[in-house]
Amino acid sequence: MLHYLIEKEFKQFFRNTFLPRLVISLPFMAILIFPLVANYDVKNFNLSIVDSDKSPYSGELVRKIESSGYYRITDVSATFDDALKSIERHESDILLEIPVHFEKELVREGKATVLISSNTVNGMKGGLGSAYLSSIVADFNSEIRSELMQVSRGRQVPAIEIVPMYKFNPQLSYKVYMIPAIMIMILALVCGYLPALNIVGEKESGTFEQMNVTPVSKIHFILAKLIPYWVVGFVVLTISFFAAWLFYGFLPVGSFVTLYVFSSLFVLAISGFGLVVSNYASTIQQAIFMIFFFVLTFIFMSGLYTPVASMPEWAQAISAFSPLKYIIMVFRLVYLKGSTVHDLLVPFAALSGFAIFFNSWAIMSYHKKN
Repeated sequence: MLHYLIEKEFKQFFRNTFLPRLVISLPFMAILIFPLVANYDVKNFNLSIVDSDKSPYSGELVRKIESSGYYRITDVSATFDDALKSIERHESDILLEIPVHFEKELVREGKATVLISSNTVNGMKGGLGSAYLSSIVADFNSEIRSELMQVSRGRQVPAIEIVPMYKFNPQLSYKVYMIPAIMIMILALVCGYLPALNIVGEKESGTFEQMNVTPVSKIHFILAKLIPYWVVGFVVLTISFFAAWLFYGFLPVGSFVTLYVFSSLFVLAISGFGLVVSNYASTIQQAIFMIFFFVLTFIFMSGLYTPVASMPEWAQAISAFSPLKYIIMVFRLVYLKGSTVHDLLVPFAALSGFAIFFNSWAIMSYHKKN
């Protein structure tokens, strides 16, 4: 009996010409585009310069800032007020004013002052831009101090060289951090929405009532709805792995087997949740809004964009009930650190619990009429 039900589901899936195309094209387009736009690497700040000193040292500072790769000099003004107007016209993001006698004070007194003004309508961009610029100025200051001390003493000044080592993401690329999470987002959308809309579509077409008068058990009915989308989830995931390698050369440090094991649990959990929604929804519109609300909440509470540890304590408590939190954690750890199942026992237990809970709820909430 189960064999024929699964065959029916696959025939319904392939009879809809849009769904197979969606399953194939969505991972490719999402992996290609989303990591480029969902990127918190803040670069290309528009910088306005007010160089009132026009000395060799002030020119050297400006060149150092420009060569950093983070700043584009879009405005050079004579006064602070003129530079401020470029910010008001949205031509500049940050303003750097180098005062008169900058070089003289730096050489004679060993210190000088510069003014950094930042447009913080976008707080993250303004804060990071100011921090980067302050770091560049501080580095320039250290170089000048070392140079002046060597000239005055006539010998090499001892210094401590700091060489940072970045583990697991040496280039500090935000795309590398986002790609595993985007894979899960695609998986959640496909395997959460499609099962929910499947049953509701049958309710509206009348085939659901025909199924109710058959001797099919509730467990067989739910399994027949789950297994095809479990297979679809693996197809979507495999295409996502291939697209990440094709477009970015991105391969996991750990094992693909570990990723598939955890993905199977997640697909069962999110598909079971979709079936729960479909059991309570009467129309496709109701199902869409219900699944949209919950999946969107899961996504924002999962640490997809911001770390869970940065959330308020009440939000961290709520995030514990998001399956996406655990599977995103697994994918990032396997892709970047090479973690194994032994290292991921907590997410394994959580996803297993979600899969059992949602599918049990789906079976119990399906009211079969004989």
